[in-house]
Amino acid sequence: MTTSVVSILYVNDAPAAARFYGDLLGISPSFETPGYITFDLGPGADLGLWSGQFEDLSPDVPRTSEVCLAIDGGPDEINATFEQWKSKGVTILREPHDVGFGLTFLAADPDGNRIRVAPRD
Repeated sequence: MTTSVVSILYVNDAPAAARFYGDLLGISPSFETPGYITFDLGPGADLGLWSGQFEDLSPDVPRTSEVCLAIDGGPDEINATFEQWKSKGVTILREPHDVGFGLTFLAADPDGNRIRVAPRD
């Protein structure tokens, strides 16, 4: 049996969210409908953007989960990604800081969904 894990983020406008994530990740969607768009993140992992499930999502609503982008390259790559995202105007919720698993920072998409950037294990 082939298994794939799809992390779904609820967004107000799937095409707008896809442009945001496509720019951040440097990839194009792998599947598109007007209200649901996915990105193939590698074997067995996809990111889904779904509009229409909730109306008028607000960045002010507290989020209890996050998507984590685990990257190679250690602290230098984490800092470089942080600077790149900051220069693009991405909302930064917490600047790079060291935690038990390494350097990390926390950002948000335009709908308020949390995105953590951390080192790959």
